[in-house]
Amino acid sequence: MKKAIFLERDGILNLARVDKQAQIGPMTLEEFEVNPAAIPVCEHLKAAGFLVIATTNQPGISRGTLTRRELDRMHTLLREHVPLDDLLVCPHDVDDGCSCRKPQPGLLMEAAFKFHIDLERSFVISDKWQDAKAARAVGCTSMLLQSPWIGSGHHDFVLSSLPAITGKILQLQARHLAA
Repeated sequence: MKKAIFLERDGILNLARVDKQAQIGPMTLEEFEVNPAAIPVCEHLKAAGFLVIATTNQPGISRGTLTRRELDRMHTLLREHVPLDDLLVCPHDVDDGCSCRKPQPGLLMEAAFKFHIDLERSFVISDKWQDAKAARAVGCTSMLLQSPWIGSGHHDFVLSSLPAITGKILQLQARHLAA
């Protein structure tokens, strides 16, 4: 079985704006900016044998404030810069009750089924508590980037930078291989 790195899109793979102490994802291609710090992280983890999969909640699709075409344009740009194996989207709003909207683990389970991923040997990288909760539900290790959005719930590791997260993942993988 394969192992994977699941990366939150907004705030990890692309830069997100902050407005009134809330993180705001881009709504147009012009607002979308790939996070340059994420590129070498993804390249390094992919070279270490991980599948690299982006996950994202995009309720703007359901609300009608974001078109699928504009989202696809942003994701095309992201794929041009970041070596992704897949990019999974939940288009639902908070009240839709779906199983794919994080903190529900549906996107992780979808990827596990599609790629035959061993979730217990996989990692979730994010700056938000919702991803840590989804990770815990399926046995992944959560690696959170220090931010105002990590919450007070369970998270396995909170680190100060994406390179620090990469180093910790590689350290944990080496321990697992040595065991």
